[in-house]
Formats: sequence, structure tokens, C-alpha cells
Amino acid sequence: MAKKSLIFAPHPDDELLGVGGTILKRKSMGNEVAVVYVTEIEKGVKWSSDDAAIQKDQVHSVCESINFDRVYFCSFPSTKLDELSFSSIIDKFSYFIADFKPNEIFVPHFSDIHSDHKIVYNAAISCTKVFRYPFIQSVLAYETLSETDFSMMPDLNFMPNYFVNISNFLDSKIENLKLYQSELDEFPFPRSIDAIEALAKVRGVAAGFTAAEAFQLLKATEE
Repeated sequence: MAKKSLIFAPHPDDELLGVGGTILKRKSMGNEVAVVYVTEIEKGVKWSSDDAAIQKDQVHSVCESINFDRVYFCSFPSTKLDELSFSSIIDKFSYFIADFKPNEIFVPHFSDIHSDHKIVYNAAISCTKVFRYPFIQSVLAYETLSETDFSMMPDLNFMPNYFVNISNFLDSKIENLKLYQSELDEFPFPRSIDAIEALAKVRGVAAGFTAAEAFQLLKATEE
């Protein structure tokens, strides 16, 4: 029986940085995959109207390339989740989960340095109670270059214990990430092609694969 996977992306590109190879692998297996884009950049102090338009075009290109089975947009302002009521975020997440009914959920790691990531983690986890969402069988936290790797929480840092072989999907992951060209830069910038490939190889070595994505399994149930 095919699985249904739901990825929570605090910002566009997080879904590919952390779960891109696994998304492609799941799709190749005939599984349904959905994504929640939690925030978007808005015209204002930090970004121009051109920046916002570029991001929308990039997201559209990625969704078309990946061929997600469902795409959800919260349209919350980027870097400002801490200014919103927590209940409003949970309400959105709850609706998406109830609508898609995923078997597995991917969330950003709770130690990530970005406040948006922390809030998305807390809100998503609040929506995994088994008596409300019995179809959820596993919850996994993913790592995001430039966020997870800059955490300074030694007792709570990312501890991978679940590895997915993406050896056959790394090249495609890279090509899809290139669609987020405005988010990438030259090595040693964390969100660079060299860094993404290096992390995949390091995670692969830990599991005996050529390339892998690593996750921290937070919860799993089996019938």
C-alpha cells in the first residue's frame, strides 16, 4: 500500500534541502507527496516586489517539476511567525493534515536556529495527536543547511537515526534545487551545491550508501 507523505517547509527551499531526495524517491515508488509552504516573502523593508515575484515563480517551477500531489500555502509572512497567534498556525496545519491524511510527516528540527523553523516544528507536532489523527504513523525531523548546522543547543542538536538512500536521486535533487537560484550561493556558503552534495555523501557513509538524507525519527507506530 502506497504511503502519503506531508512535508512542512517553513520557507520555500527547505523542503528540497532537507527532504528533496526522499520526496523524489517516494514519488518514484508511486507514493503521494504533499508540501506545506508556511511562509512567503512580502514586499517591505527586507524584500522588494521583484523578490516576492521571483520566489513565487521559483515555487511554481519546483512544484511543477516535482509534481506534488497536493500543495498547501499558509501565506504567512517570512521571519514573522513569532508575531502571529500560535493557534492560527495550528488551525492551518490541522486543516491541511485532516485534508491530506498523511501516513508520515516531515518537520524541521526543533534545534534549528531560525525562529520560523522552531515555530513550525512546535505547531506541526501539536497536530500529531493519535486520537485526532490516527492515520499518522511516523514523524521525522529533517536537517536544513544554514539552520540545523548552526544550532548551539548541545543537548538538543540534530541526532540522525533514520537514513534514506538517495543515491539514485541526488542529481535530480540538485537540479530541482537550482530552481531556487536566488537562495543558493558559492561554496563555502551552506546552501551551495558543493555543501549539499557533501552532506549527502557524509550521511550516506553513515548508512553504507553513496548518498543519503538523514532524519531524526521522533515517533513511529506499527499495526
